Amino acid sequence: MDIKDATLIVLTESADHPAVASLAQSAYDQFARGESVDHRLLDDLIGEASGQGVLRAIHHKYSPTAYEAIIAPILREIGRQKPIRSARYSRAGDDDPLTAQTWPPG
Repeated sequence: MDIKDATLIVLTESADHPAVASLAQSAYDQFARGESVDHRLLDDLIGEASGQGVLRAIHHKYSPTAYEAIIAPILREIGRQKPIRSARYSRAGDDDPLTAQTWPPG
């Protein structure tokens, strides 16, 4: 299934949830025009659909294979676009024994 069809199914299944439907409509319209959709919109769509129970309803309505076919293209696109935050460059402190400057830490 392509991502445009996946967002259309989420749009259809979210008719009773205006916030989810609005996000899905926006994503679908952009895909229908041949535009790319920013990962933040798709991330918000998945988050709102999860929070409103739309993903759960899709999971119950469709087979596991169909559910995966609907959700996977959206999640893949988020994963493709979303920046990766590396913990390697984080300066959270020396309380992690693997990154501590002294041994034993503390």
